Amino acid sequence: MKRFFKILIWTFLIFFILINFISATNAYKFTHFYNPGEVVIKPESKKTTWDHVTDIIFGKDYIKKKNIPIPDSFSKVIITTKDQIKLEGWYNKANNPIGSVALFHGYGDNKTDILEEGKSFLNMGFNVLLLDFRGQGSSGGNTCTIGYSEAEDVKLGYNFLKAKGEKNIVLWGISMGAASITHAIDEYHLQPSKVILEMPFATMENAVEGQLRTMHLPGEPLGVLLAFWGGIEHGFWAFNVNPDEYVKNIHCPVLMQVGLHDERVTPKEREEIFENLRQPKRLVIYNNSGHESLCKKEHLKWLASVSAFLNS
Repeated sequence: MKRFFKILIWTFLIFFILINFISATNAYKFTHFYNPGEVVIKPESKKTTWDHVTDIIFGKDYIKKKNIPIPDSFSKVIITTKDQIKLEGWYNKANNPIGSVALFHGYGDNKTDILEEGKSFLNMGFNVLLLDFRGQGSSGGNTCTIGYSEAEDVKLGYNFLKAKGEKNIVLWGISMGAASITHAIDEYHLQPSKVILEMPFATMENAVEGQLRTMHLPGEPLGVLLAFWGGIEHGFWAFNVNPDEYVKNIHCPVLMQVGLHDERVTPKEREEIFENLRQPKRLVIYNNSGHESLCKKEHLKWLASVSAFLNS
């Protein structure tokens, strides 16, 4: 019996070390994006069984998503973080503007992915700033903290518009971009005129669990372990990154928009966030959408909803 318990303890210890090693390596890869050519990524069609095993143990490498060439009428802007990371943005000034909108993309995306939203705001009469988060798109750095350090990027985008003398600043964000906005308002006490949050996650742990679901992996306990190691590796406590708490400190009107079929953000999460928002607030559910661009998927509904909110 003593030998049995000894074997059991050693088995548990080895499993504990292995699962934490896998979690730590995957958390590192999940939060790092490389420029094309910095790492070699084998196409999925050419991967062997051993390649898939090593992907599980050591994690996959991720390449920064490339932006399209800068569109006509937009100008490139460079904003520098306190750590000297160069953030690239596109700025466009509307004719007779009624305000300015800063737009922030989701995890693994870039400003090209939210260009449709930007052009829509331009047509509504707003100046527009599209900004690549650090480690994403054409911005410098290669680290993504899923809304923690990105709060500074939101603040810098806000300050860029404020420095132009803008008084009517609207912050728009999707997924990680929305979560980053909530963190920035809480951390830096920003005072935008209005905020539009599309599909924000409630907590860092929820964000990781949502990503795991898209990979057909169990959210628990992997979500807890990945969030823990991701925070440790980047010098913060991931379980204190809670947009559902940050929203309590938003003191302006908020439009929250979600896709009914969102597999990343659960109904419970969106209920928690919306409940914690102050009045005035609006919730719009898109019945034919998931975790994706609502502007592209249900364009007319998006235009009507956003226009009504901005004109209220």
